Amino acid sequence: MTTTPLEVLVVDDDAGDVLMIEEALSANDVPSNLHVVSDGVEAVAFLRREPPHADAPRPQLILLDLNMPRMDGREVLAEVKGDEDLRSIPVVVLTTSALDEDVIRSYELRANAFVTKPVDLDQFTSIVQQIETFYGRTVRLPR
Repeated sequence: MTTTPLEVLVVDDDAGDVLMIEEALSANDVPSNLHVVSDGVEAVAFLRREPPHADAPRPQLILLDLNMPRMDGREVLAEVKGDEDLRSIPVVVLTTSALDEDVIRSYELRANAFVTKPVDLDQFTSIVQQIETFYGRTVRLPR
């Protein structure tokens, strides 16, 4: 059982989805610290601890949307998995897309999982909690 909180970075530009993720994680019994950025440029700055994120913790899990302004999720995924210091961080693509090409491209870029956001609120909550429980309790993550 995890005693230290799971550090989770959510990269999503949809405020409604972010709110649902926050509520799902807070209702779950896995301790976690949630950090939110709204686009890929900010995500890369957070991960590399560039200003204004110089004091950012290293996430143990990234929940990544694909369709965002400035730098999309595919570009973020390529940056993370192409960076020797970041590539060990699990990245779960959590997106509205169900396109085969997005699934294939995400796995080609080394996503750890691809999950299409359910439209139903209860299903959305359940999926997010399952992801958090899996990464927060079941698997062993690098510290």
